[in-house]
Amino acid sequence: MANHKSALKRIRQNEKRKACNKYQHKTARNAIKKLQNDTDKKSVKKLFPKVVSMIDKLTKNNIIHKNKASNLKSKLNKHFNVVTKK
Repeated sequence: MANHKSALKRIRQNEKRKACNKYQHKTARNAIKKLQNDTDKKSVKKLFPKVVSMIDKLTKNNIIHKNKASNLKSKLNKHFNVVTKK
């Protein structure tokens, strides 16, 4: 257990940040899965920019690595192109 006041504060801050990061990451993963499983042209067009924005925000806040974000966006873009061509 921490002995200093500042260390106790740091522990509290880390717990808050961890919870917030976990929530954002899980929300984005659910949105990605929803987009990947969706085959409706309208809903994919509506959802795609939101999901890409979520991924960019996760990258900006160092929750996921930039290369992982790039790979995810690439896969989603391929799916988007297939669905919208129909």
